[in-house]
Formats: sequence, structure tokens, C-alpha cells
Amino acid sequence: MVYTAIEQLINYGVEKGLIEKEDICFLTNQLLEALGLTEFIPSNGDIPKADLEEILNTILNDACNRGVIENSIVYRDLLDTKLMGIITPLPSTIIKKFNLLYQKDPKIATDWYYDFSQNTDYIRRYRILKDVKWITQTQYGELDITINLSKPEKDPVAIAAAKNAPQSGYPKCLLCRENEGYSGRVNHPARQNHRLIPIKMASQEWFLQYSPYVYYNEHCIAFNSEHIPMKIDRIAFEKMFDFIKLFPHYFIGSNADLPIVGGSILAHDHFQGGRYTFAMEKAKVETRYEIQGFEEVEAGIVNWPMSVIRIRHEDDKKLISMAEFILNKWRGYTDESAFIYAQTNGEPHNTITPIARMRDGKFEMDLVLRNNITTKEHPLGVYHPHSELHHIKKENIGLIEVMGLAVLPARLKGELTQLKTAILNGKDLFADDSIAKHAQWATDFLKRYDKISEDKLDSIIKNEVGLVFAKVLEDAGVYKRTQQGKVAFERFVTLCGGKRLGEK
Repeated sequence: MVYTAIEQLINYGVEKGLIEKEDICFLTNQLLEALGLTEFIPSNGDIPKADLEEILNTILNDACNRGVIENSIVYRDLLDTKLMGIITPLPSTIIKKFNLLYQKDPKIATDWYYDFSQNTDYIRRYRILKDVKWITQTQYGELDITINLSKPEKDPVAIAAAKNAPQSGYPKCLLCRENEGYSGRVNHPARQNHRLIPIKMASQEWFLQYSPYVYYNEHCIAFNSEHIPMKIDRIAFEKMFDFIKLFPHYFIGSNADLPIVGGSILAHDHFQGGRYTFAMEKAKVETRYEIQGFEEVEAGIVNWPMSVIRIRHEDDKKLISMAEFILNKWRGYTDESAFIYAQTNGEPHNTITPIARMRDGKFEMDLVLRNNITTKEHPLGVYHPHSELHHIKKENIGLIEVMGLAVLPARLKGELTQLKTAILNGKDLFADDSIAKHAQWATDFLKRYDKISEDKLDSIIKNEVGLVFAKVLEDAGVYKRTQQGKVAFERFVTLCGGKRLGEK
């Protein structure tokens, strides 16, 4: 069976345009070597078709049975990535192909590159399909809710091996260009099937790639060729609009550059983008302003749970200057009555999560005001999901969630299933340790429903999870959606030279 699976993998590579027919014998031998096989028995008849997941599982199961690898998800991933790397073309080939297509149309180039990244199994289609996704209607529009299951959790065997493995500083992080073609280890994913596209942003060498765990359509990452920390400043804004000029069909955004309100990788300068319309982009400007010195730029506060200033103009340079102006004002802004402090004990707290896009022939940027101050009452952050919401979301609110897409932990799939079963069986929700964290929440929302049938309970629970996410975003907003909060927000805009033009 393993020989048939190897032939199926070779045929898959030919079908997807990864390898040429002239390379079949050579690459078959490369696969045999990687699997510790010294002979090959070809099929006598037609080779049955199979999908990639099935093909790889057959090969991996054989490798486990022969003792080539441990039968654990981490070791299986290391080996199947090595196999896919064998049938993935060299970087130079991919770059030439991309650039040739880009000359025709940037969208054609990214369409091909996205499809290629899936065909090489760098983006594992079959795992992405396991993610649980739904939409919840809220006062802020339709929020996207996902329970992420595509990123595998480490198993005990790999955890033990990682503990005893020597520490390595190569690659320095998961974003470094040195990941391209890297064989991986138990505490670092293999990337032999990973290919990068070089691009220029603000006259600097950068690279384009897709996220292997695509949270939304064409979820891409642009990262600096150098391993340097993230920083939100004028140059960051210049890079963002350079990206938009390269790929006008994509948006691009950055996590904030401070802990708590930032992303998971602050040590490497990078942005995230893609071709997807988030709820925040659909949200309307509710109050328009004219900013002194930038009178020709459209500006306003967005109707969104977080605190967003939207600016628009045909000239990206005007937006860059205005974004820098607002950022500098915010960096040094303190308003004790609104519990906003620029710094405490020399530690800065104010920063921005910026998002840029092209819309209706104009450049557009959303500047989301962030603050990472902590207190004894809120040790994880005052403008962070509060403790009563941690049963659903405790992690940092980064760029993707800021825009209205919840990336919820995998544990929720099992917990919400258990919760549903307990509710239907009339059990004491507080008595079951596995779901006790959800008990008060469930008790409260169940009061709002008269009769709950089994077929409706799923949609009710999903809807309530989405409403919790809306509250998560409200907690993360530095200015609350109250009259007092709106007045405080306007104080900052006024400090920036803002004059109200009217409301829509």
C-alpha cells in the first residue's frame, strides 16, 4: 500500500503542477530515501485516485508501523512536510512564476500563489475545514466567530521531547525568512514546503507569505527580511500603503506594538492582510470631523465597540502624515477622568492598531486607539476582556479580533458540546467541573428563552457566544459606547484639532 501511496503522491504533484513528468523517477527515489525505503514496487494497473490527506496518512501510518517515526501529531507533521518539500519547486521557480503573473495582474498572481500554498500542503486544507465558524448579528453588525481547530496541539510525546531538546536560536522566530525550507524540530514546525515572495516596502526588503492557519480568505503576512521588533510609526504607515499599492485588492493591518494589546510575535516586524471584508470595514462613520491642518482629509469616529478614527483621501501621503500626527498625540495623551494614562512609572501605555485599504478609489485607514494599562482589579489589562468573559475569551485582542473576527480557543468545541448536553438533561451546571466556568453565563442567558428544543439549543449557544465576543470588544475599547465615553473620545479628537461636522 505504501508504494501505491507514493505513486499517488507523485501523480498529485504532477496534477497540481508542482513537478514535471521528467522528474518522476528522481523524486520517487527522493521520497523512498526520506521514508527509509530501499526498493520500490510499482503498480501493475491503474493507480486509484485519493485525496492528499488520505495519501499522506497511508504513508505516515506505514512509517509509524516500521518505527521510522513516533506515532504522534508532531512527528507525523515533521515527516509529511518533508515529503511535500521534496515535490515543491525551488524558491527561484516560484518567484519567477509569481512575478510573471503579477505583470498581468496582481490579483492573478496572488490567486495563483494562494492556490499553490494550499497545493503544497503548507496550508492544510483538510485541517482548516475542521474550524467551527458562524456569524452572530449584533448592534455592531455581523461578527465572525471561529473556534480554531486547524492548529494542532502538541501531544505528550512531543512535549517531553521538546523539554529535553537543546535550545536553538535558528530560526529566531516563526516569521524569519530562514523558515523557508527548514526541516523543523519538535518545538518548531517544519517548513520544507514553504515558499516566500520578495517585495519592497518603504524601500526595504520584505517578504510575502500566507498564514498556514488562514483565519479568513487569503490571510497573508508581510514581514521584514530582518528580525527586528515591531514599531508603529510613520515608516510603518508608509509600508502599509506601499503594500496597498502593490496589492490594491488586499487590506493590510498591524497589531499594536505593546504587550497585552499587541499580537503574539512582537519581536519581528510584520503585518497581516488578505482579501476579506470584516465587520469593522462595513461599520459606518457616525460622527464626522475636520482636523485642523488636514482639512481636505475625510475623518470621523466609527460606530464600533472599540475606539476607531477613520481617515480617507486620494493621496496616501496625506493619510500617512495625518496618521503620524494622531499617533503622536495619542502616545502622549492622558485623561485621568477617562482612566487613560500615557505612561505610569516610565512605562508607555498608548499605541494604535492601524488598518489600511483601498475603497472606492480612495486610500482609507482605520486607527484603533489602544491602551495596555493594568490594575489590581484587572491584572491582564483594563482594556482587555474582563474576567467574567474569560470562560469564552481570555487571550489578547489582536488585529484580527479588532476587526470583528473572533479566534476562540479549541477547548470551546468540547466544552460547549458538554454544556448543551447538561442543559438538555437538566443537570446542575455548577456541579460539573468541566463546564462550571460557563454555568453562570448559561444560567443568565437561558432565562431569556421560554422553550428550548434540542435543535434550537445549538444556534442559541452560538448566538450567545457571539454576543460575548461583542462584549469582549467593548472591554477592549478605551472609550466606552456610553454618552460619557463619547464625550471623552471627542475630547481627544478636539485636542487633535478636530471640529465636528455633523452626524450620520
